[in-house]
Amino acid sequence: MASRRVGFCLSVKKRRRMNLSAFAHLCAGRGIEVVEIDLSRPMESQGPFDIIIHKLSDVIVEAEHDSQSQQLLDNFQTYVSTHPHTVLLDPLPAMRQLLDRFASYRIISKLQNTLRGKSICCPPYLEINTTDMSAIQEAVDRKQLTYPLICKTRVAHGSRSHEMSLIFSQAGLRDARPPCVLQSFVNHGAVLHKVFVVGEQHFTVERPSLKNFPTGPYDRKTIFFNSHEVSKPESCSHLTALDDTMPRVPAPNDDAMVAMVKELRAELGMALFGVDVIMNIDTHTLTIIDINIFPGYEGVPKFFSSLLSHIEYLLDTSHDTKHRTSQTTTNP
Repeated sequence: MASRRVGFCLSVKKRRRMNLSAFAHLCAGRGIEVVEIDLSRPMESQGPFDIIIHKLSDVIVEAEHDSQSQQLLDNFQTYVSTHPHTVLLDPLPAMRQLLDRFASYRIISKLQNTLRGKSICCPPYLEINTTDMSAIQEAVDRKQLTYPLICKTRVAHGSRSHEMSLIFSQAGLRDARPPCVLQSFVNHGAVLHKVFVVGEQHFTVERPSLKNFPTGPYDRKTIFFNSHEVSKPESCSHLTALDDTMPRVPAPNDDAMVAMVKELRAELGMALFGVDVIMNIDTHTLTIIDINIFPGYEGVPKFFSSLLSHIEYLLDTSHDTKHRTSQTTTNP
C-alpha cells in the first residue's frame, strides 16, 4: 500500500500543546505518515499530501498588515488550489468567518432560528464600530440588550481576544473599545460547557465561568477580565465564586447538543472546532456564546483516537473518489 501522508501546518506552540510527535507515532502504527509543514519552504517539495490539517489563524490575521505573512498565505492557497485532491481541514473561508466575531455571531443567530424548536438560543448582541456614545446607547436600546453587557473584541484570535469586560450601565459604555461586540450577559451558574467537535463526534467538558450578576442597569464599575484565565480547568477566581446555596444548573440536553453540532458542521463545512455554551439559569435554554477554530481539546481523553478515526475516514473516502474518477476517465 502506498504511504498515506497527512501534513500538519501548525505553530510551534500548537504542535507542542497538541503533542504532535505522540500523535505522529500513533498514526505511523496505522501506515499514515505525519509531516510537519514548514510554510517558509516551498510546499511542493514537502508534499504530496492526502490531507492537510492546519490552524493558520495567526497568518490570516497578520496577513492584513504584514506582506510576509500575506506571501506565506498566498503560497499555501496556491498549493491547495493546484492540488484539488488534497483534503483541507478546515476550509480557509470558514476559518476567516470565525476569526471575525461579527461574522460568527451572525452564524450563531441564524442557527438560533434554524433550531427554534430545540430550545437553543444566543444572547442578544450588537456590533459596535463607533465611539459615539449616544449612537451606541441608541443601538443598545433598539436591540433591547439588557445589562450587564459582556464586551468582546471583534477579532476572535490572539491573546487580546480573551480580554473582555462586563459593563453594568450606560455610563460604562465608555469602556467599550470598538470594533467590538456587546452581548447581553446570561446568568448560568458559573458553569461553561466547552463542546469539542472532531468530525462526526463531539465531546463536552465543563469549565469554570463567570458567576451570576443581578440584572441591571446599576451603579458599578466595569469589570475587566481575561476569559482564558477565568475558564481554565484549575481556575479559582472571585469572578467564578458562587453562593453555596445556589442550585446547580442542569446539564445541556443531549438531543439539543447533537442538533447544534450537526447544524454547525453543515453551516461551517468544518470538522475541527469548538463551541462555548451555557445553560440559562432561569429558562434552562442551551445558549451559544462563541465558536472557536481548532481548539486545544484539553480534557478530551479520546482526542487522538477520534482525530485518527476521522483522518482514516477521509483517506478512505478520498481514495474511493479518486478511484471512481480514474474509472470514469479511462472508460468514457
